[in-house]
Amino acid sequence: MTRRNALTGQSTWSRRHVLQRGLGALGLMAAWPWAEVFARRRADAPARAAIQIFLGGGLSHLDTFDPKPFAPIEVRGPFKTVPAGKTGEEFTQLLGRTARIADRIAVIRSMSHGEAAHERGTHNMLTGYRPSPAITYPSLGSVVAQQLGGRNNLPPYVAIPDARQEFLGTGYLSSAYAAFSVGGDPAGRNFRVRDLASPEGVDGDRLARRRRLVTEIDEPFEATATDDALDATDAFYEQAYQLIESESARTAFEVAAEPDAIKKRYGGGLGQRLLLARRLVEAGARYVTVLDGGYDNHQNLGRTLPRKMGQLDQGYSALLSDLAERKLLDSTLVLLTTEFGRTPRMNATEGRDHWPKVFSVALAGGGVRGGVIHGASNANGSEPDSDAVSPPDLAATVFTQLGIDPTQRLLSPGDRPIDIVRGGRVLTELLA
Repeated sequence: MTRRNALTGQSTWSRRHVLQRGLGALGLMAAWPWAEVFARRRADAPARAAIQIFLGGGLSHLDTFDPKPFAPIEVRGPFKTVPAGKTGEEFTQLLGRTARIADRIAVIRSMSHGEAAHERGTHNMLTGYRPSPAITYPSLGSVVAQQLGGRNNLPPYVAIPDARQEFLGTGYLSSAYAAFSVGGDPAGRNFRVRDLASPEGVDGDRLARRRRLVTEIDEPFEATATDDALDATDAFYEQAYQLIESESARTAFEVAAEPDAIKKRYGGGLGQRLLLARRLVEAGARYVTVLDGGYDNHQNLGRTLPRKMGQLDQGYSALLSDLAERKLLDSTLVLLTTEFGRTPRMNATEGRDHWPKVFSVALAGGGVRGGVIHGASNANGSEPDSDAVSPPDLAATVFTQLGIDPTQRLLSPGDRPIDIVRGGRVLTELLA
């Protein structure tokens, strides 16, 4: 329970309260054998894990998932189209491999919000909330970590290649629920996850002190409501220690252990990040965010976008196929997202500019029906024509599929209740 110190007025938490509200502050949610005891996951939820692929810069919907082949050239752009599975719809030729497995994918062509700046659009799509000057909201992954905890000695929330994107953060939640940063690109020749090779550098005395702190569960200790009870440095030390001690956890990060044929199947660059994501959810990670940039195509889109889309098309289609072959797709929700779309007309430099009014995202696995095209943009791809979808709608759907009640509230500092999702609607028409 929470108490108040009569002299200072500060919050006084019992150790039991810390364990229940934020055991992960020591990285122990991912490692202690009773981690599942505190999980709030609905037992019949179809998804046990999620992979969110985030394409920074703003992927052009018109040149990928929502082509307009009969529009004027300045609208339709330079790319031809291909049939998208049995959907009766088309993608552009840049998604040729993905189009062949479109029957596993639900494409939302009517994603919409009002934020045309990169930072604000990214905040929308990684948190489900519009930015606010009054409060910092947690990323979807941090909410999942707080709600579900970890499995199999792995961090519940992992960021590939790193967690430097500020909107991957914990917001008003404890730093306990921060993403574990891989700290490098798996496509690199000398890729090695920082601090997993050996216990060297881990402060054993500090770990011992912190472990004693939580083992005496019933003895209260004092902490201000703003210091999260334990600082982020200690959380890092403990999490690193647990990962080092667990051979299975270390192995999950070793993408080099994959057969050469599998690595080749995923392709280079982004593909290797997606391969690592598959290894992590297969081993027990709850939420893995994979970042890729370079989609801010203001100029020469016809030359610059194909280079990026080659990696995405190969890696994304390989990920979905690989998960399906391993019988993991039904229990793994895969989101392909970006911060906004691009303008419906090519600009004077043969590129497209920022356009948040309508764009496309894709969902697969985790109880989502495949072969679905949800919503539509109008004839020139400038605004939703039907069934507009908002970031809160997407967040509510993700949480629901993972077994998290999107109508509940979390406590911010000062015990202020805040909705996990505000105003979001679960997209039941996409669900199996």
